[in-house]
Parts: sequence; structure tokens; C-alpha cells
Amino acid sequence: MEEAAAHNGSAAGAGAPAPARPPATPEGMALAYGSLVLMALLPIFFGALRSVSCAKSKNSSEMPETITSRDAARFPIVASCTLLGLYLFFKIFSQEYINLLLSMYFFVLGILALSHTISPMMNRFFPANFPNKQYQLLFTQGSGENKEEIVNYEFDTKDLVCLALSSVVGVWYLLRKHWIANNLFGLAFSLNGVELLHLNNVSTGCILLGGLFIYDVFWVFGTNVMVTVAKSFEAPIKLVFPQDLLEKGLDADNFAMLGLGDIVIPGIFIALLLRFDISLKKNTHTYFYTSFVAYIFGLGLTIFIMHIFKHAQPALLYLVPACIGFPLLVALAKGEVTEMFSYEESSTRKEVPGASKEEMTEASKKEK
Repeated sequence: MEEAAAHNGSAAGAGAPAPARPPATPEGMALAYGSLVLMALLPIFFGALRSVSCAKSKNSSEMPETITSRDAARFPIVASCTLLGLYLFFKIFSQEYINLLLSMYFFVLGILALSHTISPMMNRFFPANFPNKQYQLLFTQGSGENKEEIVNYEFDTKDLVCLALSSVVGVWYLLRKHWIANNLFGLAFSLNGVELLHLNNVSTGCILLGGLFIYDVFWVFGTNVMVTVAKSFEAPIKLVFPQDLLEKGLDADNFAMLGLGDIVIPGIFIALLLRFDISLKKNTHTYFYTSFVAYIFGLGLTIFIMHIFKHAQPALLYLVPACIGFPLLVALAKGEVTEMFSYEESSTRKEVPGASKEEMTEASKKEK
């Protein structure tokens, strides 16, 4: 988490000193960071709730992707390579052309993510007599017994209306790069991530969060790579809010920012604990609310430390111990540590043509 000096602002001329920026007022900072915390909580809360119904879905287009322990162990390495690659690209090639390509890529992804996000809410506004037709997008590979589904996406007319509305936001973002359009896409990405990415058990969650804890600390404190990429990367991979909104209105350009990884990574762990709560069949959501409060505490501590030391902070440094530690203490107090770590979610994998159920089960065990 960090302050952006001039996100989406114009760069100073070569050799010319950057114009002095007036310091943000206490009121402006409070509004900015309070808004970032609220925006971070919304996709975690609603994404976790939607992950419960997503786990029960029979529609292949809405089924979650399950993260195994092997995936979790590899993720920090893949993320580090990607981050370093982006850093080198920004150093070697023109930032303008790279961001143009990224803008087009996230334009498409953002429209799809926002459409999927608003679809359940928009369904309430359609009249009962709305002519809703069903469609199916199906791509297969091979023929006969060897035919395998590559894409099987079911949608209806209501989904197409949501897609059209999302396209308006997409065009706004593509043309103006406005911070509100950026945040709409960022919130949609975060909610979809929490909803559709499922950890298969608590141990996998601890491996993932622990690995990214080291990743975040190294790339923020050990190098300037993450801060450089975050400020150069003009794509909705972060939530931003202006600290000078009260002075400049919607044209404000002195932004505080929060990376989407600091929302989605703890969020999928919090969503797992909600599904664990439901599996206990005690009609309580103790672990979900505990981890949710832990996230608020960790994010608040991040902001506090950042202003004490006047330096960008790796949010996962504070979020990971809080989101793992608080629920674990509750489990110890309730004597449910064994139940917590033995809770298992089945992996979502495509069937391999010709493979028996026993072979699929064995393959799933090896992935864990």
C-alpha cells in the first residue's frame, strides 16, 4: 500500500524539476484511506458470500477454480517472475506503448468481470415479462469419444444487457483512464477473484499467504521494483482514491492506492473460512467474522505504520499474521483446530476422456 505521487497525471518535462505538490490535508487523507478500506471490504464480504453458492453451482461457466498446495507453493515464484518481467519491460521499452497494450487487454477483461459482478443485482430490475432467451457458447476439441469441452458458457439476454452496460464503463476507462472507472473494474476483478478462486483447505491457504508474505516484504523493502511497477502500470490492478478530492473534486490527481492482491489473497482465505463455518452446521459464522475483523485490523495497521515511517508498506506483512492468527486463536479457544485443518474442498477439474473415476481421484490426491 502506498501513496501515488501523480497517478494518471502528466509527467514533468525532461530535465525540468517536478512541480511541488501541496501536502494532503488531514481531512483529505482520512477520506482517501477510509474510502480505500471500505472499497477493500466490499468485494471480500460479498465475494465470500457468492463463493458459497458458486461452490454449489452446476453451471460450468460459474464453477470455481480450486487452488491446491502445489499451486500455492508455486504462486510466489510465478508472481515474482511476472513482477520482475514487467519492471524490465518498463525500463527497456516505451511506457506509453506498453500501457496501450495493457489498456486494451484489461478493457476486455474488465467488461467481462464487471458484467459478471452486476448480473445478479441487475436481475432484480428486469420486469417479470422481460423476453429472456437462453444462449450457449460451446467450443469442443476432437470428435466422437475423444471430444473434449474447451469452453462451455451459458448466458441469457439479461447477461447481454449487463455486458452492454459494462461496455460503457469500459469505453470510459479506455478513453479517460478516470479513477472512478478504474475502481469499478478493480472492484469487479476483486469480487470475481474472491468468488471464483477457492482454496482446497486451510493448510493450502497458510502456504499461499505465507509465501506471498515473503514475496511482498522482499519486493517492497528489498527493492524499488514493486513501487515502480505500481506507479507505471496504468491498468485497474489497484484501487485508488484522491487525497485532494475536497480541493479539486473529480479532477483530483494526488492518489493513495491499494493493490488488488492485498484484497484478493486474504479475501480467498476469508471466503474459505466462511465455507468452513457453514460446513460445521452450527448456524454461526464465527471464523468468517473473526477473519473479517482481522483484515480490518491489519489494513488499519498498514496505514498507521505507513504514516509513521513515511514509506510504502507491504500490506501483506500485517494482513497475513492477522488473517491467519486471529481465526487460529479462536479455533484454539474452541478446541476446533483439528476440524479446521481437516476441512477439505473437492478440486474442480475437467474430466479426462477415457479416465476412470479412480484415476481422477488419484490424480486429485497427487495435486494436494
